[in-house]
Amino acid sequence: MKQMKPIFVLLALMTQNALTQENTSAPTFGDDLAFLQKHTKVVVLSDKTGAQQVAVVPAYQGRIMTSTADGANGLSFGWVNRELIAAGKIQPHINVFGGEDRFWIGPEGGQFSVFFAPGVKFDLEHWFTPAAIDTEPFDLVSQSLERVHFRRHMQLTNYSGTVFDLEVTREIHLLAPTEAWKHLGMPPNARVKMVGVESVNSIKNTGEQTWDRKTGLLSIWILGMFNASPATTVVIPFKTGPEEKLGPIVNDTYFGKVPAERLVIKDGVMFFSADANYRSKIGIPPRRSKPLLGSYDAVNHVLTLAQFTLPEGATDYVNSMWQLQDQPFGGDVVNSYNDGPPAAGAKQMGNFYELESSSPALALAPKQSATHVHRTIHLQGAESDLDAIARATLGVGVEKIKQTFKK
Repeated sequence: MKQMKPIFVLLALMTQNALTQENTSAPTFGDDLAFLQKHTKVVVLSDKTGAQQVAVVPAYQGRIMTSTADGANGLSFGWVNRELIAAGKIQPHINVFGGEDRFWIGPEGGQFSVFFAPGVKFDLEHWFTPAAIDTEPFDLVSQSLERVHFRRHMQLTNYSGTVFDLEVTREIHLLAPTEAWKHLGMPPNARVKMVGVESVNSIKNTGEQTWDRKTGLLSIWILGMFNASPATTVVIPFKTGPEEKLGPIVNDTYFGKVPAERLVIKDGVMFFSADANYRSKIGIPPRRSKPLLGSYDAVNHVLTLAQFTLPEGATDYVNSMWQLQDQPFGGDVVNSYNDGPPAAGAKQMGNFYELESSSPALALAPKQSATHVHRTIHLQGAESDLDAIARATLGVGVEKIKQTFKK
């Protein structure tokens, strides 16, 4: 695949003094929650014991900011950009508030981009995240102890001038442990602390015209930002087979080719270093993707698994390359990003990495809708217990994950 310019490489160019989070240690959930509540309304989903909690912010498009498997004193799993939030100033191109599940719409670049106005140059000066998925709140429809439901009507215009009228609905559900273990296909293990949350994201065509490949399609794009440790590794199982049939295994040239010591591919699994020390990103195309990716934090003994909707046989995924494209529907399904300094001596955005998933390109008739589910499950416990879970889901044990990038 050709080199692409996703948002994070461009953020570094906006200003040398970009807002960053200097503290590299993971805060507690209680700390992050108290901070967020000082600056915005927070909906907290919780089980009856209070051990499993999820913080959701309506003003940030119903974003899941963070979660915990061990109450207020437990680790806060989502990365929160405290400096940006505390500053209270809207940035012109994008506002990276953080959060472990945020709603976005693709594509970012190309002739069908919704981030560039019709006819402008594909450069930073003309690149703007639509306000509806950046700074404008989602409407709170209903909430209960374990669920919250949002809705937002919006209109977007792509680079080719196509106008999209749509309704977005987003329901966030705190999973009961029995549900989470069922999704993992494993019997419950009481020794493992767990929190699971899923977002059910739908787009409905509320206009009068069918969305067509010739004039552009949209996609649902979910991005999760998590606190990194010096020993965090992203693990992505993929479908094996010849390139002439399935295409390339990975796009590893987003910011220039990922060094071999940071990306290892072996036996149907790829390992991507996510220590927040080297800015890099990878993507997996549809013919190679499985509906799962994850990470292991060997410092805090946290196994994170992300599951998502992957329709069988779907091959059209929007392409976000910043240029007029020969293959506007040749994009990736799965992405992972590792933050790091954009240049020698320069500041970085923060101590985080990302797990992302996208829906196929959505060719919707009037009143037709499509849904993309993204589920995040954090598990914390002894490595012997986490090892069995990692083997059953990711196809590789904890020790092998740890040894991949051991220095």
